[in-house]
Amino acid sequence: MWYLYILLCDKKTFYVGISNDLENRLKQHRDKQSFFTKKFSELEIIYQEKYENKTEAVKREKQLKGWSRVKKQRLIDGLL
Repeated sequence: MWYLYILLCDKKTFYVGISNDLENRLKQHRDKQSFFTKKFSELEIIYQEKYENKTEAVKREKQLKGWSRVKKQRLIDGLL
């Protein structure tokens, strides 16, 4: 399984990513092994979706990365 996930970074910034091992990926983020998230001290997975394959997860990741913060928040809140 592949996961699309959204992290909330320092309670203000969203990070969208994919992984086939969500627990390990979160550990990598927290251990400052991710370029974008290494500058944040507090990271929390606030949203996730499951996909059967990487291709579908990547497609969804690209879609969400093109969304505004407001639209991402609406998805997280269950309004989309």
